[in-house]
Amino acid sequence: MLICGPKCSLCGIIVSIWGIIQLAAMGIFYFVNSVALLEDIPLGEEFENIKSFYSAAKTGYTLNAMNCWIAACLYLFTLLFAGHQFYMHSRSQN
Repeated sequence: MLICGPKCSLCGIIVSIWGIIQLAAMGIFYFVNSVALLEDIPLGEEFENIKSFYSAAKTGYTLNAMNCWIAACLYLFTLLFAGHQFYMHSRSQN
């Protein structure tokens, strides 16, 4: 069943590959607590002590890492769909 054209499916493949690479890398950087990504962590304004800040930052890093990996998996499904559409178009032209 053809849903999108050959150019659209090729574009979907390229965007999906880039999304998987980008989000997997970001997930790894969040998982290792990269300081450069600290501004993207949802933290409160004030903390009672440094341990509560570290605990909240660790929780935020872990949550963002999981979200990146989930989004990368969604891009994997998009890649499979776009690849299937591209294959169906190449098969129908023969």
